Amino acid sequence: MKTLELFSKKTIQIPLQTTWYLTDISYMQGIQELYKKQIPQKLKILREHALIESAISSNRIEGVEVDKSRIGTLIFGKPLFRDRNEEEVKGYRDALNLIHNQAKELSVSEKTILQLHRLCCGNIWDAGKYKEKDIDIIQKYTDGRQRIRFKTVSPQETPRLMKQTVSLFQKGIKEKLIHPIILLGALNLDFLCIHPFRDGNGRVSRLLLLLTCYQSDIEVIRYISIERLIEVHKERYYETLEESSYRWYEGKHNPWPYINFILFILNSAYKEFKERVGETKEPRGTKTEIVHSIIKKQKIPFTIANIQKQCPGVSIDMIRYILKQLKANGKIKCLGRGKYAQWKNV
Repeated sequence: MKTLELFSKKTIQIPLQTTWYLTDISYMQGIQELYKKQIPQKLKILREHALIESAISSNRIEGVEVDKSRIGTLIFGKPLFRDRNEEEVKGYRDALNLIHNQAKELSVSEKTILQLHRLCCGNIWDAGKYKEKDIDIIQKYTDGRQRIRFKTVSPQETPRLMKQTVSLFQKGIKEKLIHPIILLGALNLDFLCIHPFRDGNGRVSRLLLLLTCYQSDIEVIRYISIERLIEVHKERYYETLEESSYRWYEGKHNPWPYINFILFILNSAYKEFKERVGETKEPRGTKTEIVHSIIKKQKIPFTIANIQKQCPGVSIDMIRYILKQLKANGKIKCLGRGKYAQWKNV
């Protein structure tokens, strides 16, 4: 809520590192559409692997582990559970299925967040309910010491702040206050700082990340497990979360370390995706398809420079040629003349 509030009140200077991540992600979004058309069978295998890795890694980050020999049964079968851990892994799988199959229809709302918590936490007594007691984030050391890393929002404040958080996110998306991928990182940070549930906050935060990624057309999450990537970089995950949560209550925190970590994870997922599909070269027509894809997504008037920023490696002459073709076909129109002329989708 505090991060989203920060972004809604004033113009934010986006760090250069963040811009680089956004540019790389935008470029790979164009390539993902080509792969979906050209190698559907290979992508089916990747989907199955990602589903297993996501359910296992997201729970393992929270200390929930299961017998490796039971993984296939838990993810794809209808097992009788041996213990609570198995039930939680199966619940996370059910939440993943909901998001993978219905992401476009699910709204980012309190109702959806409570539903995701209910699914991934199984039949515990407070599944789908906000916390009733203070829950602080405790860091435990190998020598037995522990410390309060972050004091979360009180149970009394939680419903109000969750409502505000969801409202600010929806407003940010609707009014295009800042790049939607930055917004999804901000939402994730605010959710973790509020820490609305007694248990399962980390898992719900990752499910919420998946949902908002889908709604921002980042479909690599269907094929590469970002939960596994977060687990691999778990130490950095906790470091950036601590860094960005400092002075969060006052609205004087620095959200960029954590947001950049999320963008790093998404960028890493795209790089791994490209490696896993076995492509050493881009498919034929990639650059043209990417430019078409980027232009099609423009909701407001744009310039050639806007498109070029989102298509690194594509010449300005190619962009001009494609704009000329689209104009001739009646799909876009030019709103002016000269180098700074704006274009608009029809």
